[in-house]
Amino acid sequence: MDERPDREHLSFRTRLSYAVGDLGFSLTGTIVAVYFGIFLIAVVGLAPGVAAIIVLVGRLWDWINDPLMGYISDRTRSKWGRRRPFLLLGFIPFGILFAMLWWIPPWTSILGRTLYYAVVYVLYEAAATFVYMPYFALTPELTLDYDERTTLTSFRMFFSIAGSLLSYTVPLLIVVAFRPENGSRVWLMGALFGVLSALPLLFTFLGTRERQEYQEQAQPALLPSLRAALQNRAFVFAAGIYLLTWTAMDVLNALLLFFLKYHMKMEAQSDLIMGTIFVVALLALPLWERASRRWNKRWAYIAGVAFFAGAQIAVVSLQPGTPLWLILTLAGLAGVGVGAAHIIPWSIIPDAIELDELRTGQRPEGLFYSLITPMNKVAGSIAIPLVLAMLEWTGYVANAPEQPASAVLGIRIMVGPLPAVLLCGGIVFALLYPLSRQRHRQVRDELERRRLSATGGDQ
Repeated sequence: MDERPDREHLSFRTRLSYAVGDLGFSLTGTIVAVYFGIFLIAVVGLAPGVAAIIVLVGRLWDWINDPLMGYISDRTRSKWGRRRPFLLLGFIPFGILFAMLWWIPPWTSILGRTLYYAVVYVLYEAAATFVYMPYFALTPELTLDYDERTTLTSFRMFFSIAGSLLSYTVPLLIVVAFRPENGSRVWLMGALFGVLSALPLLFTFLGTRERQEYQEQAQPALLPSLRAALQNRAFVFAAGIYLLTWTAMDVLNALLLFFLKYHMKMEAQSDLIMGTIFVVALLALPLWERASRRWNKRWAYIAGVAFFAGAQIAVVSLQPGTPLWLILTLAGLAGVGVGAAHIIPWSIIPDAIELDELRTGQRPEGLFYSLITPMNKVAGSIAIPLVLAMLEWTGYVANAPEQPASAVLGIRIMVGPLPAVLLCGGIVFALLYPLSRQRHRQVRDELERRRLSATGGDQ
């Protein structure tokens, strides 16, 4: 283990204040990924193909929306810093627009309802970008330390995974079943989680502070910043790791409940199985934090995602009647990997930003994160519409107690082999990732020498 004597430590209050903000993004993101497609098909009455178009339109808008927001936040100057003002101004619209996704308009026209959900989904994604882009860009501005960033990300991912666990279980307790007669219950769920998702961002605003020196740095123009990001080899591979990992996660989020209900005939046990995955993921966070300290972030990711991919490959062999203990064992192994998938891809991104500062002398964190978060949107714009389109192609029948064999086969393929292939692709990118702990230390030391030189030497 390679420990620095001058390691920078954040206070527990700062770690907690920052980390709790991700609870809101996890709640909303997971609920949308898991239930929005089901809601549009089974409650609103839209065809799976139409639901796929609604999601695709919203996600494609974010490919433009995210870089613009990152560019704007890099250039924001205020007494609260570059990032925190957006949390204060945006947390209320974020919660309201999430709630409106689950309201059923009184008109019955399919075209009218399609337009309503397409417009509200685009507005919700814009409001989400307004707050999460500056939030994510805070990570490298709160600490410069290689290991402290992993610790900070561990705190954040505790709330992220806890939010995912709540998102899988509590909505079903409120809604009971996604059927047309339960539309009012769905609206209640959306309003409740809209409030629960917005408030943590206010705590992050109040409990964190930004580094003044970064607000004073000049920022490059948009196109040079984009070119610099694409020329940063460490950042490109970090983005690839993130994209492949979270595409796999989005596919599983969208289809795992379908798999348990229609193939395994275990809908009643779905809460227990999902709970096992996320509880084990929470318990595994300290394991992966220690692993990244002992080895480095790249090898910790490879080890963790190998658990995850192995569990997904084993899913192919599951049949109705498989003992519950075996399914829970596989869920636990997947949970170990889910912990690694949450913490490590996010913790390597700030290191790549500093490599770019060494090369260009500038720190456009917002723009870099605005290129990473579209990776999540690319993942969603690939995974969720693909899942919905697959249901349409294979003959899925909404609210039917049984599905055609073709639909069940499609669900099985997309829950087992497809995520495993994507995760193995993430391992390949991790093997190619060039920024080790030692190289990051060299970058930090050189940047520190530059700052001292610019201010007139050691003081």
